This record gives sequence, structure tokens and C-alpha cells, in this order.
Amino acid sequence: MNPSENVVVIGSGIAGMEASLLLSKAGKTVYLVERLPLIGGNVIKTGESFPNMECSTCLVAPIQQEILQDKNINVLTVSEVEEVNGEAGNFEVNILKHARYVNLTACLGCGMCYPVCPVTQSNDWEQDMVEKKAIYVECAGSLPNVPMIDPKLCLRLNGTNECNLCMEACMFGAIDFDEKDELLKINCGAIIAANGFDTLKGNELSKWGYGKYPGIYTAYEIERLLAANGPTEGKVLLRGGEKVPESAAIIHCVGRDQIGYCSNVCCSYSARHAHFLKEKVHGIKLYALYTDLCLPDKFYQKLNEDIRKTTAEYIFHQGLNDLKITENGDKLQIKYLDKGNNKKSLDVDMVILTAAIKPAAGSEKLAETLGIKLDKFGFISTDKMQSGSINTSVEGIFAAGCSEGPKDIPLSVMQTEAAVAKIMRLLEN
Repeated sequence: MNPSENVVVIGSGIAGMEASLLLSKAGKTVYLVERLPLIGGNVIKTGESFPNMECSTCLVAPIQQEILQDKNINVLTVSEVEEVNGEAGNFEVNILKHARYVNLTACLGCGMCYPVCPVTQSNDWEQDMVEKKAIYVECAGSLPNVPMIDPKLCLRLNGTNECNLCMEACMFGAIDFDEKDELLKINCGAIIAANGFDTLKGNELSKWGYGKYPGIYTAYEIERLLAANGPTEGKVLLRGGEKVPESAAIIHCVGRDQIGYCSNVCCSYSARHAHFLKEKVHGIKLYALYTDLCLPDKFYQKLNEDIRKTTAEYIFHQGLNDLKITENGDKLQIKYLDKGNNKKSLDVDMVILTAAIKPAAGSEKLAETLGIKLDKFGFISTDKMQSGSINTSVEGIFAAGCSEGPKDIPLSVMQTEAAVAKIMRLLEN
């Protein structure tokens, strides 16, 4: 195995997929490492993607299919990098490929194994708004369209009893309870860390009533409600019932003061949320509460102006420390200070918190494994003065996409192209 012909890409979001395809077309063999059972990253949680308001599934599915069918790309789902040794041009990477317990080749994705499984769990991909079984795919349209079994919850794999229901339901013999974890040793010339991002959630948002009042949602919960392959198949309904909201307030910059930086894309995707809520919910009254706006692109500026003219009423407030959300009958009441420090209130059915972007779970462990530095916020630290924020502290290891910091899809792609160009130069020399 010639290390200079191989590249390990960690993370299969937009940046990881773009890097894999570019490297493959350049004749390199790619090992695409993804901890989840599907590829595509956070973008496939969205119904439509800006800047062009394209259907995210329609946009990404052809890319996913191309990757799965590319003979130069080895897709390693449910996998993680365990150890890295060596140097630029000659790394040895140990990858732990966890057992899926469903054969990728034999399974046709018919879904007959799901209804018979007696175990349910919260579906974190769907933002815990619905449940999934111990054998599951993350969402409709997952690629690969092959389920995996959670060994901690499966009654057979955790030793509770000899349950064979999914195996009996599978007419293709795809269930394999005997599959074992596998340790792969890969020699490669370079590594791209493209492990994406997370957003503030749960207890991190409790200050604004999240988890206490059912009418309060995170931005990604709204994404899944708006998505055709989401838990409500694109119907915008209030939690726990069939009621359609008549009014909603989008609160900008939630958590920015906590994390200490602007998340770059939140103002734009908040405008996008307003656009699609107005489109899907006839007659809904929309408000956007903000302290300032970050619109770093001419398209986003126009989008925001259009939304302000036609879709949502923008309300300036003095800050989130003075903003409180409580119940007022069957409504949620938002209390805030206006531009003149006057106390104001607003009653709505739904509140959407545009939660700040933070480093992906596991970033600290990944950095330790790769031997690279993180910045003070927990993102991968890069040398911004030399190569457009792609060089990490270790030669031959590069950062791309939101692993380096919050950014939109076009910027993620541009950064990925720069990383691939740097790798090709490194390996060819």
C-alpha cells in the first residue's frame, strides 16, 4: 500500500463528501470515516438549503449515491479513528469499524424489521420528537438505506433474551447477530478532519424556557418539522397535538454570549425559517427578535430585506439577558426591553430559538487522537495567515468545513477545495 495514494477523510457532511469526490477524481483512494450509520451530515436534516432554497435531499442524494458507487471511495460508517502515528506523507491510521449487525449487501431497505422490534428509543436525529426502534435508520431517505442495530438496546445482543423477531422478519437474511467490530489499519499520505458541528441544545437552552414549555423549539426541530422526510412529513404542528400555530417568534443569537462568538449563519437561516413557515402555514403571523444582524453575503442581505418587507416583523430588543419567556394562558409570552429600554411583551403560539453553533461532539477526543490543537472555542485551530484556514498544527492534517468554525455551504466547499489542492501538492512532491 503506497501511503501517498491514500487519504483519510473524517466526517461525511458537505465538506467530507466534497473532499472525497475531488480526491477520487484525482486518482486517490479515499477512506471516508463516519461515526453515524448514514452519510450526508447536518445538511440532510434541513428541508431546503440556502442560498438557493433547494430541496436538501434533492441536492445531496445524488452526491451520496455517487460516493457510495465510487470504487475509489471506501465508505466506513459507524466508524471512528482510534489512533494515528507517523508523519505527513506516511501516516498509519487505526480505524475502529463498529458492527452494524445488518449486512450492507444483503439488505434491500424494505423496512420489515422495524415494526416487529419490541424496543423503542428516542430518535436523536429527529431531535427527540419521535421514537425509533433498536433496529433503525435515522430518517426516511437515509443513505446507505440499511438499518443498524443498537447493541445496548437489542434484547438479544445485550443478553436479555433470545429475541429473533427482526431476523425472522427479514426474508433476505441480512440480520447478522454474529458480526464483530473490526480494527482497520490504513496507511495514508494525508488526513482531512471534517467532523462538522453541533448546536446548543437541552439544558444549555433552559434559561429561555426550552424543555419547560412545549411550544419552544430549537432551529433544528423546526428544520425537521419543515422537512418532507421529517417526523410530521412537513406539516408544522405544535408539540403533542394537531394544532397548527397561528403565530411564531424567532429569537436570534441564542447562546452567543455564552459561547463568545457569532455563529455566522443564524441570521440567514432564521430568515429562511420565516420564509418557509409563511409558505407552509397559511396566515401565520411571524416575528423576529434581534439585537443585531450578521449578513455576510450580498444574497443574505437581500433575503433578509425581502423577509422584512413581506414575511416577518423584525423587533429590536436590548439583549437576551433581559428577555424572559413564560406561559400566558394557552400562549407563550415573551417579555423584553425595546430600543428605548421600555418593557414590552409579545404573545405567540410558538417560539423558535436560533441556537448557537458549537464544535461537534467528540472534537476534543478527535484532536487528541490526531495530535492537533483546538482553538479557545473548541474548534480545530488553523494557521489563518498561510493557507486559508486549512493547515492544522500537524503537517499533513487539514481542517475543512465547520470543524474549523461556523460557516455556510459555499464557504465549506471553498475551504475543502483548498485543502484538497494542498494535499495533492503535498503528495505529488
